[in-house]
Order: sequence, then C-alpha cells, then structure tokens
Amino acid sequence: MAETENFALEVIKRIHHELGAENSADKLKLVIKIIAEETRSASADIYVKADDVTLEHIAGFPQNGSRPAVRIGEGVVGKAGADNRTSFVKTKEEFKIATPLKRWNKPVGVLLVAYPKPHDYDENEAEALETICMFLSEFIASEEVSIYIRKFIKSRGIVAKDRLKGTVINGGYGLGNVIVHRRRKAVTEVFAKDKDRELQNLETARQKMNEDLNEKISREGMSKGEHVEILDAYRMIANDKGWYNRITNHINSGLTAEAAVEQAYAEMWNRLSGTTDSYLKERLHDLRDIADRLRLYLSGEDCNTGINNDYTDVIIVATSMGPADLMDYDYKKIRGLIIEECTPTMHVAIVAKALNVPVIAGIEGLFKDVKDGAVIAVDGADGSVYVNPPKAVIEKISAKMEEKKKELQQIQKLKNLKSKTKDSERVNLYINIGMDFDFDYIKSTNCDGVGLYRTEILFMSSDKMPDIEKQVECYKRLYQAADGKKIIFRSLDVGSDKLLPYWNSISEDNPAIGWRSIRITLDRRAILRKQMRAFIRAASGQELNVMFPMISNLDEFLEAKETFMFAYEREKREGYELPSKVNLGMMIEVPSVVFQLREILKYCDFISVGTNDLYQFFFACDRGNPRLSGRYDVLSAPFLNLMKKIIKEANNAGVPCSVCGEMASSPLDAMALIGLGFRNLSVSSASYGKVKAMIRSLSARGVEDYLNNILSSSRRTLRPQLKSYAADHAIEIY
Repeated sequence: MAETENFALEVIKRIHHELGAENSADKLKLVIKIIAEETRSASADIYVKADDVTLEHIAGFPQNGSRPAVRIGEGVVGKAGADNRTSFVKTKEEFKIATPLKRWNKPVGVLLVAYPKPHDYDENEAEALETICMFLSEFIASEEVSIYIRKFIKSRGIVAKDRLKGTVINGGYGLGNVIVHRRRKAVTEVFAKDKDRELQNLETARQKMNEDLNEKISREGMSKGEHVEILDAYRMIANDKGWYNRITNHINSGLTAEAAVEQAYAEMWNRLSGTTDSYLKERLHDLRDIADRLRLYLSGEDCNTGINNDYTDVIIVATSMGPADLMDYDYKKIRGLIIEECTPTMHVAIVAKALNVPVIAGIEGLFKDVKDGAVIAVDGADGSVYVNPPKAVIEKISAKMEEKKKELQQIQKLKNLKSKTKDSERVNLYINIGMDFDFDYIKSTNCDGVGLYRTEILFMSSDKMPDIEKQVECYKRLYQAADGKKIIFRSLDVGSDKLLPYWNSISEDNPAIGWRSIRITLDRRAILRKQMRAFIRAASGQELNVMFPMISNLDEFLEAKETFMFAYEREKREGYELPSKVNLGMMIEVPSVVFQLREILKYCDFISVGTNDLYQFFFACDRGNPRLSGRYDVLSAPFLNLMKKIIKEANNAGVPCSVCGEMASSPLDAMALIGLGFRNLSVSSASYGKVKAMIRSLSARGVEDYLNNILSSSRRTLRPQLKSYAADHAIEIY
C-alpha cells in the first residue's frame, strides 16, 4: 500500500479507535480535531450542503463555534462544493485546501484544512485528503449523525415545505403513511482479526441473501413478470464469480468481510463513475444495492423489517434502494415510492412500475425531514408530493388512483400482442441489453429480439482483457437466451467516458470526439480480430449480425469489414462451424456519414441510428451538461429532418434501418420516428410496454402527414405540437 494510503488509513483507524459513546455533536468535534492534528494544520472545518445554494458550517477545530454559511460557487469552500473537486488558495500568509465530500459522486459537503504559512502541496497530500473525505462522507451520512446535522441546519432557518416538487419516474397516484427506508451504514470494522472467520461470514451471508431472494421470488401472489426476473437477476449478480473473487481477495489481504464488500464496490465505482452512459450508471446502482444488502446480512441485521407494519397503505421514502429492498415490504400495501436517486430504467423503478407503484425522484432532504407515519399524497402527473395533505388533495388523489388503475389494466393486455399500428403497419420492437442479468428481458418482454448488445460491458467489468474463450462463453449465453430471435452485436465501444481498468487511459481535451470506439479498435486491430472470431464461433450455425460504432467515413467501415472477413477466413480454416448467415452494418452517430450515406449503403447489410451521440454531435452539445439540459431537442425540425434523410436513403437502398438510442425509448419521440418512416426500434426494457402501447394506438400515416406539415417550422422544438397531436388522436403517451 502506498505511503499516502497508509497515512489516510492511520487517520481513519485513530478515529475509529477514539470514537466512543458520545453524542453526535461531540463525535463531530472529535473527528475534526483528529483530522486537524493528523494533518498538522492550523485549523480544520466541515461544511455540509444545506440546499442547492448553501454550505453550512457544522464543526471546526480549534474554533468549533458556528461560522457563516457559504454560498456554493463562492470562495475556496464554495468553489469546491460547486466544481466537486479540490480547490485551494495560496497567499503569503496562509494556505487553504478545500476537498469535496462526495456520495454517489455528488457533492454533499467540503472539508477545509488551513495552514498559517506557505505550504508545499502535492498529489500525495491531495490523495490522502480525498481518502479521508471518503470516510468523512460516510460518517456524516450515518443515521445518527445525519439526523443531528439535519436538526442543526433546521435550527439555522431552513425548513421543509408541505408541498414539494420532484421528477416523475413512474406516473400514477398514491396516498398512504410514510415508512422511511433506512439501509446503508458505515463500515465499523476495517481490518480483520481472523481471515478464515471473515471468509466463512461472507459465505454465510451470501447463502442467506440467496435464500431471502428465493423467498421473495416465490412469495404468494407474485405473478411471473419483469419484476420477478429482476430479482432473479439480482441473485445472479450476488453469485457472480468475478465479483465474489474480488471480495475474497480483499479479505485475504486483511480486510473484514464488510470492508471487502465495500472496497470491491468502490473499485467498480472508480472505474465507471465518470461515465455519462445511463445504462452503466444504472448498473452501478444495482451493484451498490447488492453490496449494501450483503453488508446487512454480514452485520446480522434483519432485512425484512419493512414487512411488519400496521399501515394499510404505505409510501416509502428513501435516498436510494434496490428492487430487493422494495420487496422487503408487503408489496400489496405500497402506494408510492419517493426516492432521491433514481432514473426510469433503474431496476427499482422497473419493479415499482410492474407493481403499479408511482415513483418520484429528486426531492433532496425529505428522507431526513419526514417522520414514520406521516401522511403523504403523491401526484405522479406533475411530480408533486404533499406532506400531511388537506382534504381536497386527498379526494383528488383518490379519484386519480382509480382512473390510473383502469389505464394499467389496459396496458397489461398488450404483452402478447404484436407491435402493429392501427393502420396495420408492423413496427419491430427490440430491446437494448448489456449484462447477463439483462438476458431474461428477452423472454419477459416478448420482444422481437436484441437491437443492441453492448459488448463493452463484458470488457469493462473484467479485471483483464477477456480472451476469445471468455467472450464466446458470454455470447453463447445470449444466443441461448434469445432462443432464435434476432441479435445485433455492437463491436467494442470504449473510450471517452467508458474506460477499461487494465488500459492506461490517455488525457484528451475532447474525449467524446477523440480516440474512442472504432478508432481504438482499428488502431488496435488484434483486439477487434479476436472479438470478431468470438462472434463467429459463438454464432455457430445461427445468424450473426455485427455493427460497428462511431464510423465517420466509408474507409473506416471497409477496414472494419475487412477485419471481420480476416477473422471469418481464419475460423473457417481452423474448422469451426460458421454462422448460417452474416450481416455487417454500422451505427449512424457521426453527422459526416449522413452526407455520404448513399455510397456507404452500397456496402452495408443494415444500419442503426445511435441518436444519443448523433444528437450530441449535431448540436455540439454535451448531453450530460445540466446547464444545457432542455436547450436542444431531438424533436426539433432540424434534427427530425436529419433523421428523415437517413431513413429515406436507407429505404431507397433497400437497407434495413433501426434506431437504438434513447430517442426510441420515449413514447412521444418514438411516435415521431414512426411518422418519419422508421419501422425498427430498439428500446430499454423499462420502456418496452409504454412504446408498444403507443404503437398500437396510432395511425402511422396520420402521424406522417402531420409531421410533413410542421417539419419546416423554425421553432426550437416541435414537442408541444406533437404532444397536442397525440392527445387529440388518443395516442397513448405515458
């Protein structure tokens, strides 16, 4: 272990050793005192995020008295809180280092360390402070300390409102009594005293978790569906050999089982947390939930306490949770879920949707403000949450709940029906997947196949470059799960925000338009050849569809195609059974290929539009930048005309064309795509039912005629007009 890490661990060990049964205020005083002494600083202070604009001072040494609040973005402390990275000020008189406290890579506070004179600051000190801040973030998030901090902040004048607004993740309406979901706790013992005992504890906890998941899956009244498949997938993650081996390796190196689980997760988080890929972010949440759950079993706590409550109707309030956590409660009583950290395609959201539970996200602080038993009304139409609502609101929500129930009954009838429009246009509906535990969605959704298989997930979740045999094993499992349905493999798509842990990443000013994707694999041709051989070998008598991402010109596609044929001939010479048919295609993500598409299509068997990157490059807009959120829209006339040009060229050439980006997963956006002429959509599993309901409720010709009349518009977006059209023509947009 590096000297820097040793220092940080010694500080943390001292804190653990000296913390006693003091109250939270005294614990904070002791922690900041130890940090100040160990860093040999003149002073140290902790600030926590009180709201979107303020950092409140909660502890300091040697001056523990309250300091003024700091506005986020102002001064050295505010800058660290705004930028989520270390900031410092250096003058002749003093040197101050402000290090952000992060949870889920989001700023929750700042540690300020000050020295009275010029101070030599280097990377080792920065890393040590960051490690200490990782511990400090967990410490202030612990239940006892966080409650104290919340009360302290309230005493400074920040009080929760009775009506709050959040982001709608799953629509619907709910009314019930609050249960605050408390799960995660800080690791209390880091270093193991008995390695063998820790290994046994891990195995016992893993078995107990499997038994509990089995019970949930087979619980009376649980019909087969996506939510059951997800719980089964969780069981697969818990038993994943790579994940389990990483944990046992950390135990063998001297950590307790709890600390080893946390460290194994932290390593995965460090690899993937910088990604803007929503799929990868959601899988990280899955791993976080599994790690938290396993640690609960290791601590001997009962995971099923939520089932035992006296309320008939329950609203669960949480910072984050997994699908298995949701099933710890009596699902027949759950009327709503209010969760700080959630997206529509997270597994907890999918399970909640399958159970017809409305989900609201993004209301910070409610978890700490609201009490068990309080009455809450959830309005999933606009994201409103009412704490102790008046009679009029209760009556309104109750009436809406009855209406929503009838709508959901209608959608359930569609599962086994074809995705065909009212005017008999067939729209092939595929799903996007990437991990083994996604494979079950092929069956549970009854989709037409896999329109995008993200092969990079296998590479990113491995400790070393997966060899041909490992790749073949994975791809064969997918073929087995697909059971004859179409699969489109995307060749390795890494770089930018998707990094491989065993590759030395290079620093680029603009990684999104830098050395990434096909540009990497054409430069590292051996990697691409091996993957092509794995595809060919796994297909073995079945149809093989491979598409190459981030193609910018015809030459790149021809080089990729040549690489495939080289691998094909080698597999043929070595006597492997070949695919029954091979189709080679490309993704349309770079605008330049749209203007040479007619020539490129002469060499393609199919194309697929990746709207995420195409949108980003078309508008020169970082789609992960919150300052640009909502400024540009895929439903603008320029972008829709670009999409229309693509499908028109493909249709004229007789080349199949699909859309596999996020645009296809939004019912309203997908409606526009159908109006443009697209008949192959690949969507997230969470959106599958909503998109199918939309398809079956519209006339493709009607949408096409309407779009043709408005595509010359100079407005920034056509979204309002398309929403009005959907409402006027009873098109089901949920």
